[in-house]
Amino acid sequence: MATKANCKDTFGTLWARIGITRNSYKVSPGLYAVGSPNPDSPVLVTANFKLSFDSLRFELAGIDAWLLVLDTRGVNVWCAAGKKTFSTEEILYSVKKYKLAELVSHRELIVPQLGATGVSATKVKKACGFKVKYGPVRAADLPVFLHNANKADEAMRTVIFNMTDRAVLIPVELYLVAKPLAVVAMICFLLSGIGPGIFSLNAAWDRGLLMFFATVLGIVGGAVMTPLLLPWLPGRQFWLKGLLPGFLAGIALLWRLDDLQMNLAGLALLLWTTVVSSYLAMNFTGATPYTSPTGVEFEMRRGIPVQLAATVLTLVLWMASPFYV
Repeated sequence: MATKANCKDTFGTLWARIGITRNSYKVSPGLYAVGSPNPDSPVLVTANFKLSFDSLRFELAGIDAWLLVLDTRGVNVWCAAGKKTFSTEEILYSVKKYKLAELVSHRELIVPQLGATGVSATKVKKACGFKVKYGPVRAADLPVFLHNANKADEAMRTVIFNMTDRAVLIPVELYLVAKPLAVVAMICFLLSGIGPGIFSLNAAWDRGLLMFFATVLGIVGGAVMTPLLLPWLPGRQFWLKGLLPGFLAGIALLWRLDDLQMNLAGLALLLWTTVVSSYLAMNFTGATPYTSPTGVEFEMRRGIPVQLAATVLTLVLWMASPFYV
């Protein structure tokens, strides 16, 4: 199996990173060979999400190893562990199905550290005789890990979330919001036409365009600026972190319109950019090492009611503004 990306791999990764093929980008579960493995070669366990699979094999140039690819329904290791598809049961099933005990002379499986929440080393050992050894967080550290007799130092165990890691998440967030944006834009144009003359096409276009731009700026605030500036934004919860970028985006819009006197329409636009940014920022709660599943639920219980209330207030201000020119 190749350990270098070809054109198909490169473009496939690009489409998956954007989000176009994210839910279908997978390989068949099974046992794969890298290099020329023998019975003494290490067994590395991974998910059948192709980005996970590729990130592993591309780091194994010059290494002979077996790859045990679990059926995680095309979900990456970390998320699949949380969903219990990268699991003790799936490992046991795969070890038995692919007759691993007959293929290798040792009894050790190297499992990604980020999959540890879904795997019980004790149960695996008891059920099939294979010892689970947790590998490093990053696949790039595997060559050194294997060279050092499967020992990881503190750096290999440390989860980082630097600007590059955060920036990688931006394209898929923008892709996912594209369809909802079209629906929101339609609603904005329809509501913007309501006024003293019941409905005006000119008002629908002029005011609807403003609300559409406010929505786009809110998206930029929540899906672009929040992840990039995450460590420096105030607040611990993500919906709070998204408030400042959205607020500044709204101020920038009003400044561009020379409309900083804060009339009803201006307040509605400012509130809307802030709400959109806060909501989209909250999407990152499940994509970072900062929060746990219970932490996500805790944040949603507090953030969503505030966002709903602010959305209702935005609609009231926006629809009332034509009557109070």
